[in-house]
Amino acid sequence: MSAKAALFVVLAVVAAAFLGFWVRHARTKWAGWPDWIQLAIGAVTDFFDTLGVGSFATTTSLYKLSHRVDDRDIPGTLNVGHAIPTFAQAFISIALVKVEMSTLILMIGASVAGAWLGAGFVSGWPRRRIQIGMGVLLLIAAGISVARVTGFVPGGGHALGLEGSRLVIGIVVNFILGALMTLGIGLYAPCMILVAFLGMHDKAAYPIMMGSCAFLMPAASVRFIRSGRYNLRAALGLAIAGTPAVLIAGLIVGELPLYWVKWLVVVVVVYTAIAMLRSAAREKTSNG
Repeated sequence: MSAKAALFVVLAVVAAAFLGFWVRHARTKWAGWPDWIQLAIGAVTDFFDTLGVGSFATTTSLYKLSHRVDDRDIPGTLNVGHAIPTFAQAFISIALVKVEMSTLILMIGASVAGAWLGAGFVSGWPRRRIQIGMGVLLLIAAGISVARVTGFVPGGGHALGLEGSRLVIGIVVNFILGALMTLGIGLYAPCMILVAFLGMHDKAAYPIMMGSCAFLMPAASVRFIRSGRYNLRAALGLAIAGTPAVLIAGLIVGELPLYWVKWLVVVVVVYTAIAMLRSAAREKTSNG
């Protein structure tokens, strides 16, 4: 069995195990099916996520604008709900995009370790700390997005794998990005910049970032599900509508000119970051 085939088998096992775990726990807190807004959020965010825009910042923004999810439950909802669509993304990207398997597996492993450790902290955080953390990191994410859209960061090279010091840097940074995922900060944009900075081909970022998220999100989600720190209906909306959106984007659409969409995402993310920080300030005043 090839390394890629083995990775597919492991990914399928993880997906089945996660789905079974989630279903067992969801039965105990069932509150009904998601409404059309929650489904629409899942479809839109995962469609553009598959094309490389990212889903965490956009989903957070839509939750904040629609008042569908409590701020303290947003990180868990993002990780739990987007996990199933991300499995589909990973299967498609690993199958279609060439990347050195040793680099892919090591960077995936690093992100999973970061997510497992990070979720242990975030699942127990109070709402105000999450609001501050997400607000600050969303502003950083917006800055990263601007750097990508404007071409401020260097373009990628032609390498399909990493070795030596560059591999070490990739592993360490992906560990950190995995930990930040548990706070609701997407891995896609910074991972794309990391891959380009290390001299890899731009397309190689897709299996790395999607494979990383497909394995790390279940690891983080287990802790969020056990602690109950997520919104079940909203997460179902992401999973149910997001999965077919991934298949449409990945297998039918393929690529779109997304320049103005990315700028719109930057504006919405900045707005959401400010709203998060204002909510944290009000939380302090009401408790103070």
